[in-house]
Amino acid sequence: MELAERARRINPSPTLTIDARAKEMRAAGMNVLNFGAGEPDFDTPEHIREAARQAIEQGMTRYTAVAGMPALKQVIQEKLKRENGLDYEPDQIVVSAGAKHSLYNAFQVLCQAGDEVILPSPYWVSYLEQIRLTDAEVRLVTTRAENGFKLTPGELAAALSPKSKVLVLNSPSNPTGAVYSRAELEALVPVILEAGLTVISDEIYEKLVYDDNEHVSIAALGPEIKERTVLINGVSKAYAMTGWRLGYAAMPQAVARGMTRLQGHSTSNACSISQAAAIAALSGTQEPTARMVAEFAVRRTYMLERLAAIPGVSCFRPGGAFYLFPDVRAFWGAAYRGRPVTNATELAALLLDEVQVAVVPGIGFGDDNYIRLSYATDMETIREGMDRLAGLLGALK
Repeated sequence: MELAERARRINPSPTLTIDARAKEMRAAGMNVLNFGAGEPDFDTPEHIREAARQAIEQGMTRYTAVAGMPALKQVIQEKLKRENGLDYEPDQIVVSAGAKHSLYNAFQVLCQAGDEVILPSPYWVSYLEQIRLTDAEVRLVTTRAENGFKLTPGELAAALSPKSKVLVLNSPSNPTGAVYSRAELEALVPVILEAGLTVISDEIYEKLVYDDNEHVSIAALGPEIKERTVLINGVSKAYAMTGWRLGYAAMPQAVARGMTRLQGHSTSNACSISQAAAIAALSGTQEPTARMVAEFAVRRTYMLERLAAIPGVSCFRPGGAFYLFPDVRAFWGAAYRGRPVTNATELAALLLDEVQVAVVPGIGFGDDNYIRLSYATDMETIREGMDRLAGLLGALK
């Protein structure tokens, strides 16, 4: 059978590919240390699991409304008001099978052939592929480490064309951990409004911030920008619920109607049990999340210190999420046991083959001079992994 052209042009996710290979090697008996996975290593908090158990016992195992159970939409509505200063009506909220699904829906209903989507780089791997599936064009804008990997008003203005329709923002960011301040977002708003752009704002890591950083939703900066924003969020990262597949989006009513129609002919509703669990996550105690963030902060500091001690490695200090994105281009042209290293893809393969350390090469995020390391893993793994990483990099000649 011949695949459709759209299927042929989709590239596999490098993060999921690395994670799968690491798990295969572990199953074969190898001691692989995995820094590739983008999910918390903590269990879902007990009160959330208990809510799911109760939902099963109460027979909540049937279809729900396509856009989400009214009780969950009310909790999301209250959360957005309480934590983000945003007022949305229930019919402006759509619950989906994960934030990735919410993003897919948003791109599908907003973008088409002839449109252009502005995508700051480095970017999360699935943005690029999801945009391509709409037949829209991607306008990449390279951000700079010296500017915290954040898009500036001047860079945005320079990227505009008559076809520009959508801007993708991700704060806190995967893979860099960049967090836009309120002032930085406020500076982007006039450019966005003048150009008539729609913003898809991915805020899935909003609760994972460190130091003096705070999460600010661009939608909260005024009624005009709110009317041009599709806010994407979910429960995966903040509540260690990646496998529950529950995300949501808040947006202008017309966009919500379009997303609901699309979802009605794809997945229908998100899992009913996951929706019950999400109610407990968003409305219940936030203490488990606070403990998780505190532990991530300790791991982040340790890994930054270890990377700083390796000659040739430089790494931006992330303000959020749970990734480090070190620059390793100083090693291009070196070799290890006769294997040359000219980019991060080759370095990642070398690390996995020679010292069984799994990292994600930067090519999937738009720059193959970097590797991504997740610190959503235990300290024992981190210590041993940093030892192995430093040993191999030190041996490159």
